[in-house]
Amino acid sequence: MDKMIAYCGLNCGKCDAYLATFNNDQALREKTAKLWSELNQTLILPEDINCEGCRADGKKTVFCESLCGIRHCAMEKGVTTCGDCPEMEGCPTLGMITSNNSEARENLKG
Repeated sequence: MDKMIAYCGLNCGKCDAYLATFNNDQALREKTAKLWSELNQTLILPEDINCEGCRADGKKTVFCESLCGIRHCAMEKGVTTCGDCPEMEGCPTLGMITSNNSEARENLKG
């Protein structure tokens, strides 16, 4: 499976944190930090917006590295993505992503 597909099925290649890192785009880092701060009701600084992909080697955002329950669960189970997990269909944590994002669901099935 493409390394840019996260454990949850989201495409890291489309993520603003990845794009800001890949393109060294400070304006996008600032915009993303502001939006993510508002969405998560916490302070996220532009310097926190550096990520090379959930399953790729390299930098991760603080959320992806430390706080993402999906990523931690998949790594603990040793699956490539949640699509390889026998509990995927009934997983309430993954459902928070796939119920709102049909592309993520399709990425996990593909």
